[in-house]
Amino acid sequence: MNTKVIYRGRFAPSPTGDLHLGSLTTALGSYLEAKANNGSWLLRIEDLDYFRIQPASIANILHTLELYGLEWDEEVLYQSKRIDIYREYINDIIGANKAYYCSCNRKRIKELGGIYDGYCKEKKRSPENASIRFLKHEVNSFSDRLKGIIFFSKDLAQENFIIQRKDGLPSYNLAVVVDDIYQGITEVVRGSDLENMTSHQIALYNYFELRAIKYVHLPVINNQNGFKLSKQHKAKSIPLDNIQYNLLKALKLLGLPTQKEMIYNSPQEILTWSIANWSLAKIPKVNINVSDTN
Repeated sequence: MNTKVIYRGRFAPSPTGDLHLGSLTTALGSYLEAKANNGSWLLRIEDLDYFRIQPASIANILHTLELYGLEWDEEVLYQSKRIDIYREYINDIIGANKAYYCSCNRKRIKELGGIYDGYCKEKKRSPENASIRFLKHEVNSFSDRLKGIIFFSKDLAQENFIIQRKDGLPSYNLAVVVDDIYQGITEVVRGSDLENMTSHQIALYNYFELRAIKYVHLPVINNQNGFKLSKQHKAKSIPLDNIQYNLLKALKLLGLPTQKEMIYNSPQEILTWSIANWSLAKIPKVNINVSDTN
């Protein structure tokens, strides 16, 4: 007898700044997908990179989500409290001879076009001042529930990626897979800027002999100059007032045809309507310029 899998989704912001319209749209998309599937929506704070973290942003992110009615279902998970767990996984991978030390710097990788070429694989590098790279078996495609089959370049499909940085911190790809397994996540809804990471993450699922979860990659929201809305490009923090207006704008970016009269509804009424009308088929498959929604 088949047992239906209970949907578990998550939103996992990095607190290097406050939420902006792009991150609100991603949060909203992941929330609606979870709730439309009668599932749970979890919140994870990706605060591993202590050089870039702004502690005040953690409280601001939580407060903003609450004001917008995006309430998470379980205790917030903080990656900074799980470093020893990530290192256990890394040590197991090293013990299985599925990783090696790499002394290549960012400049060299950049000169290669951003994808590592396996240079240190046979070099027997010292662990000092070295990153650790996973010996990846090729992952050349995956099925995205919004876009269909997505193929990776051969170099990316075969890339031996970092699972521990030179500063000793676990990498994003390692931590996110370990956490998704721990939290029982069944589907990840996130921005298309993370699409290429999926090849690396599926490789880790394969290594752990687990079926990879499902993925939905939402369109990236660009500013008027064509750059992704991000802290790097000085995206404005999402206002903590005029919540209905901002929710309706995010819904428009996600392809939901809202009514002008909804501006007078409460945030919870807007979310309830959105859950009932949510459909992946309505979401644009290409990146969006924020000015297109004005």
